Amino acid sequence: MKYLIVGLGNIGLEYDGTRHNIGFRVLDVLAKASNTAFEDRRYGFVAHMRVKNAELVLLKPSTYMNLSGNAVRYWLLQENIPVENMLVVVDDLSLPLGTIRIRQGGSDGGHNGLKHIAQILGGQGYNRLRFGIGNDFPRGSQVDFVLSGFCPEEEQIVNEKALVACDAIKAFALSGIQFAMCNYNNK
Repeated sequence: MKYLIVGLGNIGLEYDGTRHNIGFRVLDVLAKASNTAFEDRRYGFVAHMRVKNAELVLLKPSTYMNLSGNAVRYWLLQENIPVENMLVVVDDLSLPLGTIRIRQGGSDGGHNGLKHIAQILGGQGYNRLRFGIGNDFPRGSQVDFVLSGFCPEEEQIVNEKALVACDAIKAFALSGIQFAMCNYNNK
């Protein structure tokens, strides 16, 4: 079986290490653990890896967050992967730092990357792994917060939880969305 694992983020050094790029970060950890490198391809950076009998196509869109759906549609078609075999890794302001929440479908929660994917695919019926980035910011400072980095104490949590997210991605590919939800939500 083949799966598309999409990590949402923005390209460019100014976004590297920000909360909004947690999707890129999780995929980087997953690729590094498998000695897999990303290649600059059409609409994104792509890597291929295997987990037992599953082939994972890792995608970090280069379209910027608000146009992520273009890269998703292209790579689903290019690799001939059904949408139910896709998992989108995304930052989530409404979850405490490091909380992992896997869902089968659902709303975009105001996230522009998820909103564009739903618009391009024609619905919300795709899997997502939401990674909590916290919400400790003053009113009106949401954009500054999501585009900021993590403090040293938060970095430790993010590093630990990124490994858990990688295990959840593998569980999704090997055992399905229900298994991943039951075993990794709130870990």
